[in-house]
Amino acid sequence: MSLDSDVIVDRRRIRRKLTFWRVAAALIAIAAIIAVATIVTPDKGGLTSAGSIARISIEGLIRSDRERVEALERLEKSPAAAVIVHINSPGGTTAGSEQLYDALTRLKAKKPMVVVVEGLAASGGYITAIAGDHIIAQQSSLVGSIGVLFQFPNFAELLKTVGVKVEEVKSSPLKAAPNGFEPTSPEAREALNSLVKDSYAWFRGLVKERRSMDDALLEKVSDGRVFTGRQAVELKLIDQLGDEKTAVAWLVVQKGVKADLPVRDYKLTPRFGDLTFLRTAAAFTFDALGLSAIARQIEQTGMAQAADRLGLEGMLALWQPAGAN
Repeated sequence: MSLDSDVIVDRRRIRRKLTFWRVAAALIAIAAIIAVATIVTPDKGGLTSAGSIARISIEGLIRSDRERVEALERLEKSPAAAVIVHINSPGGTTAGSEQLYDALTRLKAKKPMVVVVEGLAASGGYITAIAGDHIIAQQSSLVGSIGVLFQFPNFAELLKTVGVKVEEVKSSPLKAAPNGFEPTSPEAREALNSLVKDSYAWFRGLVKERRSMDDALLEKVSDGRVFTGRQAVELKLIDQLGDEKTAVAWLVVQKGVKADLPVRDYKLTPRFGDLTFLRTAAAFTFDALGLSAIARQIEQTGMAQAADRLGLEGMLALWQPAGAN
């Protein structure tokens, strides 16, 4: 009996040691990943001389982002000779798009700036693009989607089916309306419609002013659809077809920028603002070391953050193709 007890104790001691070394190995592996990422990630303050053109990228959903605004303000004060803004975005919130537009407008007042549409500059992405005085896009890029929407789920029929009724006491009929738990009243729908129309008028006015459009052309391009780069040139939504080389050539000819200046990345987000790669590597490392529970927890955290990115709230300037919801 004593021998069995000793064996059990030894096994537990070995198991504890094995767990310790597994965790230690995982931490070392993650530290190594961070070290490699630090080496290969360009520093957002890396523009140390006037002999360069800053390349900034606006990608994915656009939200209000104070850190991005501060990075653009630092770029205003940097010695960079000019700025090329690459855009590949379906838009996002109207507030976030307006914030980014204002920040880029301030930057443009300090440095020559040109915009390059890589694949998509729709809705809030197009609001961002028109901050520049010159917009370049590829022939097959998608541009436009001038419009605003307000979306909200309504569970009233589902709740009726399962026999659940949500009761509330509120100070006025339009307080917290629509709430998604009851049919939207005509008054609530009209209030939302007023918000959408006002933001839409602001968006249209911005496009008309920045792109020097008459009313007839503005009406043609502002029905919510997107246009290819080839179409967008004819409709004055963009100025030229091309890519980054085209943008550099424009800066040289129109802004007097030296032709031999290198184009260098300037990061608008903190170095580890997007931890997707790091999170995936960490999950893989823990799983390989037999710590599957920790690996699953890391992966689930990543999925939760992805869902949060899709959970945009408020008024949207967003292009959503059919079937994307």
